[in-house]
Amino acid sequence: MSKIIFSIALLIAVHLGLQAQEFQGVAVYESKTSTAEFKERMAGNKDMTPERMKMMEERMKSMFEKRFILNFDKTASIYKEEVKLDAPTQQGGGMRMMGSMMGAGGTYYKNIKEKTYTVDKEFMSKEFLIKDSLPNLKWKLEGESRIIGGYNCFKATAVRPVSAADFRNFAPRKEETPAVKKEATTKTNFTDQISAPKVEIITVWYTPEIPVNQGPEGYWGLPGLILEVNDGKTVILCSKIVLNPKEKAVIKPVAKGKQISQKDYDELVVKKMQEFREMNQRPGGNGGPGGMGRP
Repeated sequence: MSKIIFSIALLIAVHLGLQAQEFQGVAVYESKTSTAEFKERMAGNKDMTPERMKMMEERMKSMFEKRFILNFDKTASIYKEEVKLDAPTQQGGGMRMMGSMMGAGGTYYKNIKEKTYTVDKEFMSKEFLIKDSLPNLKWKLEGESRIIGGYNCFKATAVRPVSAADFRNFAPRKEETPAVKKEATTKTNFTDQISAPKVEIITVWYTPEIPVNQGPEGYWGLPGLILEVNDGKTVILCSKIVLNPKEKAVIKPVAKGKQISQKDYDELVVKKMQEFREMNQRPGGNGGPGGMGRP
């Protein structure tokens, strides 16, 4: 009985704290993306030496294992990668292209009240400012629960279409018959030559003990802060939370870059990927994104 009373008191205290005019919170997230498919592709490349393989794996680790900071209040948040002081500054064209296609960098601003988001992206050495409506995922509240970082969390799932501009989902099509191969060579559409799922299942864990409608990246829409996200390729896990930190963050959208919608930006990325692939398929090319390019 005493535990129940304590839990109720804790929830009331947290709720009152969230009602404070200057309420803010900070959450640290660790993001890890599976590299199994990329390693499999590299292993199948007979021209790749063990030394080069090791170097590529180290570069991929820096790209696929990152830390992000989420600063949030009652209505808005900013989500940004924590910059590593010892991060490598030199990368080859293929690796830079992959980083751009995965949406490297940028500050993700969400305004829950207005249901909009703004994120700045650098792609092909150009700065873009994506402004659009927040994705409205239809969450299904599951009955499972678990503890994450001392907080009681509950499971929710949603299904969404796979983005055509998300490099993580791309994989070369499986070997086909010579007749099918011959027909495929006449195609120029990049997405026609790529095997990718049509939809993906998003699994998240949220905690009502921090009743804000927030989460990492573009995730939102649940009755509590989202502490873990798994989309089948990438896992984003909260490792630290600080409520009402002494130093308040400035939570507002960035304002630099060419303004563009998410749809137009995705179409631009797919177009450039197709051009990149066609260029590297020419004699003397380095191989498209699937081939990883030169280091």
